[in-house]
Amino acid sequence: MAKKILVTGGTGYIGSHTVVELQQAGYETVIIDNLSNSNIGVLDGIEAITGSRPVFVEGDCTDIGTLRRLFEENRGINGIINFAASKAVGESVEKPLMYYRNNLNTLMNLLELMPEYGVEGIVFSSSCTVYGEPDINPIDETAPIKTATSPYGNTKQISEEIITDFINSGAPVRSIILRYFNPVGAHPSSLIGELPRGVPNNLVPYLTQTAAGIRKELTVFGDNYDTPDGSCIRDYIDVVDLAKAHVMAMERMLGENSGGKIEIFNLGTGRGVSVLELISAFEKATGVKVPYRIGERRAGDIEKIWADPAKANSELGWKAEVQVEETMRNAWAWQCRCMKNQD
Repeated sequence: MAKKILVTGGTGYIGSHTVVELQQAGYETVIIDNLSNSNIGVLDGIEAITGSRPVFVEGDCTDIGTLRRLFEENRGINGIINFAASKAVGESVEKPLMYYRNNLNTLMNLLELMPEYGVEGIVFSSSCTVYGEPDINPIDETAPIKTATSPYGNTKQISEEIITDFINSGAPVRSIILRYFNPVGAHPSSLIGELPRGVPNNLVPYLTQTAAGIRKELTVFGDNYDTPDGSCIRDYIDVVDLAKAHVMAMERMLGENSGGKIEIFNLGTGRGVSVLELISAFEKATGVKVPYRIGERRAGDIEKIWADPAKANSELGWKAEVQVEETMRNAWAWQCRCMKNQD
């Protein structure tokens, strides 16, 4: 019998790609999403790719009554992957209480209900933001956790602490915490991808919208950092590679060979790519020019950060495989499909 997985925030960017990979791996999926940062049409894309439409519940995970009804009506949930969180760094500085309320209450509600409904484990969507500005690169899981530079980053740190305290209290659940770096790209089918509302907060959708003429130009925030070309360096991971890691984490957590009650893995390529290098990779992969200008440094930006994914490679059996040029082609194909659908 197929195991049943609840994916909170499952119509969002990473969530939808993960649902696809779960269904293709033989899992039954249930999605809950309040559609605050996603579109119900994503379900059509998931169904077109996998041939199966996930169970969908429109609801807010900060409401424990809504979650309880979901568990009552969808008995037998074995595991949870939690993507239900607000995630824009700048917005979190402006609206800290919204971020703490949404991100922390969602997690605590899920944890509270898990033992009651026999849910074995939770895969938590964390972030490399917990490391702050690193002392050395690449970063492995033993790197120090630094003071968060934003309320968003702080919710990830606090969430990890909540999970640890809950499980150490004797709760009969397991957790795998995935700290990932910079997810980019879209599904190669162009049926699902990143769909920001309004002006994109993330680099790649802003880049593709600029290439498409929707935005006048892309601003590169600073070219005087201590990096080879002066622009910030990040570890850009293809969203499908990232989604596959969640499936492997679920298999490990629900299997007999789990590495313990709580495990933490960094998810990245192990390669740092600068903003200017990424623009160049996009232009090379697509043949489309991206108008950009150099702007002032942006407050709170980390200079350079990339992952040491050795632990995920060896213990989880996961490795990033999609090259950055292919990721850029998929991102552009998704952008073109979005524009075609708007015509």
